[in-house]
Amino acid sequence: MHRTDEIVARALSIVAASKALRERQEQQRREIYGRIELASLKKPYIPKGIQLPLKLQ
Repeated sequence: MHRTDEIVARALSIVAASKALRERQEQQRREIYGRIELASLKKPYIPKGIQLPLKLQ
């Protein structure tokens, strides 16, 4: 029975590690897509009829 307990404990630890990895990847995905969404929402407002300065220096 001792060997079976070790195998079950090892399997549970592998499942826990896999779950932690998936959660980390999901968090990274949420952060990346959140930044992309924020960048796409912020569009600069340039009123029509106003000439923007062109700084060449």
